Amino acid sequence: MNALRALTELARAAARLALFLAGLLVTCMLAVALRLVDLFRSQPVERDIWACRSFRLVGRAMGWQITVHGQLSDGGNALFIANHISWIDIPALGSIQPLRFLSKSEVARWPVIGWLARQGGTLFIQRGARQARAVRENIIHRLEQGESIVIFPEGTTSSGIAVLPMHGLLMSTAGAAGVPIQPVTIGYRRDLRSDALAPFIGDDTFQGHLWRLLKKAPTRIEIVYHEPVLAEPGQTAAELTQQVQQVISRGLADIHAGRYDPPVKPRIRTADGPGLSHLPSHPGVRQSQGRNTG
Repeated sequence: MNALRALTELARAAARLALFLAGLLVTCMLAVALRLVDLFRSQPVERDIWACRSFRLVGRAMGWQITVHGQLSDGGNALFIANHISWIDIPALGSIQPLRFLSKSEVARWPVIGWLARQGGTLFIQRGARQARAVRENIIHRLEQGESIVIFPEGTTSSGIAVLPMHGLLMSTAGAAGVPIQPVTIGYRRDLRSDALAPFIGDDTFQGHLWRLLKKAPTRIEIVYHEPVLAEPGQTAAELTQQVQQVISRGLADIHAGRYDPPVKPRIRTADGPGLSHLPSHPGVRQSQGRNTG
């Protein structure tokens, strides 16, 4: 039985790895093509929409089941604040709408992935290099130009069970640029429980983490868009940060409490034999107003 399971996982991983590499190749070819097109244009080609399509391609190759809850901000661009669990967060969020991300500098050195991230316009910050204020000014400028940017203020990835303390320096860029903050909660579920495979933490490598994901059934990704937040008059940066963190934390608790899980269909015995009965939705469940992109 164990040998059969191992063989099944190996076959699944090989098939999905082939799809993933094919998608990566297509994305690289697209990035090169856009660079060539730029040689004949006075203005560079807008990368965000192409990056969004590439992220969707990656999601399909990996088989991710992405379900979106809540409403995106309809007032133009925004500063998206999200909890951070895995490298998967970026393609998952990026597949929903064109976004620009702020990432740690280590990602820029990843083979192929780092190059693609730079081509897609990702902003990088190096920890401990006192670059935060320079990056802050860059974010403010881009927000003022109408771009939407995602930052992960925890500063590192977590186990996905709870939200780590958030840093407020970059969060204050929203108020400086006059745009709202869009809090976003990301949660990973497997077999109606928290997914222990999805977190990318510690000294794990991208290659090792990817291979483990490929061997198992696809993870279910729940993304909750909360009501936009505007800084109130007299509200300090610390108070705003705490407010946003509490909103995202409640969203993660709701995800792991099963409030966004699909209704369970238990097998029951009827007069005519075994059958299926549909249970009503859990109390307090909000219907998904987004789309499944998996």
